[in-house]
Amino acid sequence: MEKRLNQEELAKIVAEVERLSQRQSEELSSEQVQEILRELNLPPELLDEAMIQLRRREALSAQQRRNRWIYGGVAAAAIVAIASTGFFIQQNQQAIARVSAQQDRITLAQDNGGNLATINRQINPEVFYRVTLKDAPIGQKLSLACDWISPSGQVVKQNRYQTREIDKSVWNTYCRNQLGTAAPTGTWKVQMFLSGRPISDASFEVK
Repeated sequence: MEKRLNQEELAKIVAEVERLSQRQSEELSSEQVQEILRELNLPPELLDEAMIQLRRREALSAQQRRNRWIYGGVAAAAIVAIASTGFFIQQNQQAIARVSAQQDRITLAQDNGGNLATINRQINPEVFYRVTLKDAPIGQKLSLACDWISPSGQVVKQNRYQTREIDKSVWNTYCRNQLGTAAPTGTWKVQMFLSGRPISDASFEVK
């Protein structure tokens, strides 16, 4: 069955034929190009080699454009990744900066809920510094440290540890120190640090 064309389709076909005709009239045959080369005193036998080199340069140029697009895409992805990482680090730092000590106590291993002011070194106790943190970042692990400072101001023991993954914003933690009978008497001090930032301290007497 013969296909019939409407006026719109006919107009498109006429335009396409005119475009192809114009393109054909602008293209030169091999003989015409060779004649032009002779008029320019150029060797026409190099036409084929020139065509090959031209196609190579065009292909190389196209490849370079593709590579620029690829490199641009990779660079953009890298910038997004760096920005995302920086944002995550900033958010993490801000979350850690909000953490503070809600309560702190000095106890022995057997915790009765109180806060000891005096420790008897003669019974060689293990002293615990128990701290309740507030605004702890859920899903993260915190790097904590404690310095135990003798009456002379000397740091005689340091605790360094990482919590397990935080699962509630109010978080209980502790550090500990074994006091021997040779421990100096007087006022001791213990300080807790979060990622190097002091968040709490307490003093107690050793007798």
